[in-house]
Amino acid sequence: MFTGIVTDIGTVRSVEGGGDTRFTVATSFDTGAIGIGASIACSGPCLTVVATGGDWFAVEASQETLSRTTAGLWRAGTRLNLERALRVGDELGGHIVSGHVDDIAIVIGRRKEGDSVRFSLAVPEAFARFVAPKGSIALDGVSLTVNEVDGVTFGVNVISHTQQATTLGGWQPGTKVNFEVDMLARYVARLTEGN
Repeated sequence: MFTGIVTDIGTVRSVEGGGDTRFTVATSFDTGAIGIGASIACSGPCLTVVATGGDWFAVEASQETLSRTTAGLWRAGTRLNLERALRVGDELGGHIVSGHVDDIAIVIGRRKEGDSVRFSLAVPEAFARFVAPKGSIALDGVSLTVNEVDGVTFGVNVISHTQQATTLGGWQPGTKVNFEVDMLARYVARLTEGN
């Protein structure tokens, strides 16, 4: 489990194909404290660490992950929002994020609002019902508050700190981002489906 509060921006060093795809990611994390098998959210998807080195860790992504997330687009040089898994007693600063990305959203608009940037995004129709005004959403692994919703589109404000501490400041119309609905919204919808 994660909070959607990014603690490092990593950079993909290499991508190796095979049965699964292996990504080596440069990081400022203390990799000596990262165990093999640990979970790290990499711009949204929760991936398992399979190797570490002095300033890097490696994860593997299955075909399912590559097809449902932006991981299939990652290349050497791609910047990733990184978050280590929650530990008991950690502050829950964002919202409960599972790292199980639902699909890909697309940035359709960007405009300045004071020091913030207002982004408009479109989500696949199947997930639009999970997005609510003033609800939580995880985009590229970042916990954000939804401002407004109109059908399959919604808006979020990104303050200047978040623009600098994550990759979100570089988003432009057409950018594809990992989208995870709020876990509470998912369970409420499931409970009410039969009614």
